[in-house]
Amino acid sequence: MAQKDPNPQGKGLSTVLDGLAQSRPGIVVPPKQIDQISSELFTSLFILKSEFRFRPVVGKSYWLYRTGGRFKLLMLPPDQWSAGHPGQYIGECVLQEDITWTLTLSEAAAADESLLRLIEEERQKLESSLQEADTVEDAMPEYIASMPFYCRLLAYGLGGSLRSSMRAAGINALTYEEAKGLLTHDPS
Repeated sequence: MAQKDPNPQGKGLSTVLDGLAQSRPGIVVPPKQIDQISSELFTSLFILKSEFRFRPVVGKSYWLYRTGGRFKLLMLPPDQWSAGHPGQYIGECVLQEDITWTLTLSEAAAADESLLRLIEEERQKLESSLQEADTVEDAMPEYIASMPFYCRLLAYGLGGSLRSSMRAAGINALTYEEAKGLLTHDPS
């Protein structure tokens, strides 16, 4: 009697391990100071908390939309929707080589006071978590169980990338306030 394949879609440990390997930056990341780290961490986590079910590719543009209180990252820009938009167009997102994300807000989103308040509230939550951590390195994401698979992989890669940047800058073992204090001192 032929045995049934328990893993017909090829999902399993090898897929997870491949995903983890690909979520790490394939480049040497430069040293970054805490203001850049916190900005990249915020933008990246903001995008990773949106809903998407595909594996993003480095350097490719994706588009962020909002319907109600939910955000969705999609592969189609606003001008390519034949039957209307899937919600408010927020902006264009690009996954960088170092596994951080950039977000360029649309003009309408940049003028939307309620959206800007929401973004500021989320930024304040991140600021609080950075201040509460023993070191800035401790505040970096590792495994976020509430995120879907690809978001979780990218959050893991993001944390590793930003940790490497902080180590290169010598700020990884500092508190958030100590790292911010270095920004006010001009060595020249």
